[in-house]
Amino acid sequence: MCQHQPPCPPANASDRAAARSVAREEMLGWTLLCNGTVLFEDTGALLPDGRIVAPHRSHEAAVLRSGPVDQ
Repeated sequence: MCQHQPPCPPANASDRAAARSVAREEMLGWTLLCNGTVLFEDTGALLPDGRIVAPHRSHEAAVLRSGPVDQ
């Protein structure tokens, strides 16, 4: 899919999210990359072959988004 140079990482590479964005739907929270990967704002992904990549947000990022937890 990628037509530019240097080419973006393929969808099966660990750095697949570094590919260029070709479409984005901010209201729905997804971005289509030129390697065919659909990234979701929860850090999950759908690969072109139908495989799912589970969200992998760190604990610290989850705390920052939800605010501090009272202990």
